[in-house]
Amino acid sequence: MTAPRAADRRAQRSRAALETALLDLIAERGLNRISVSDLTGRAEVHRTTFYEHYTDVHDLAAAACTQMFDELIAAAAALTTNAAPGDDLARRALTEVFAHVAEHRALYQALLSADGSAKVINHLLDRMTRSVREHHGVPGGIRGAPPAFLAGALLGTITDWLRHGCPGTPDQLGAAVWPHLAAAAEPRPD
Repeated sequence: MTAPRAADRRAQRSRAALETALLDLIAERGLNRISVSDLTGRAEVHRTTFYEHYTDVHDLAAAACTQMFDELIAAAAALTTNAAPGDDLARRALTEVFAHVAEHRALYQALLSADGSAKVINHLLDRMTRSVREHHGVPGGIRGAPPAFLAGALLGTITDWLRHGCPGTPDQLGAAVWPHLAAAAEPRPD
């Protein structure tokens, strides 16, 4: 019985080392310039160990950023509770989303830039869409904008903000964007 647990701990250590190596390397260069060899060398694991856990660098990037994405999605959850455009609590939640992105700016820029990873962007968009669907759902389905529209609008805004050097504060951006998201999310009468 102890052999499987030891193997589990070893696998967890290997994944953690690879994820840490990826995050360190992203800080040094773009995601598209990181190879499996770079990662395994930095993590001090064998190449076959990498492929036991991940299919490619982009698969590792999606896994390595899941906790950060979960923080972003948790902050965004308050946006999808059918709040009205004047709802200050929801607007503050949107500000928290942008503050989270600003805090992890370098990493989000590397992942969401033109040289980033489509696999990572799709992973994040899928997770955001599922969160919107879970928090915004009504019996019989969505009566406002579809969940993918709301998640895509938020992700598109984040990406554009990052690509333009994050002009303004998270609060200013939240105040500017919130009325539009709230109007799109507002349930329409049947």
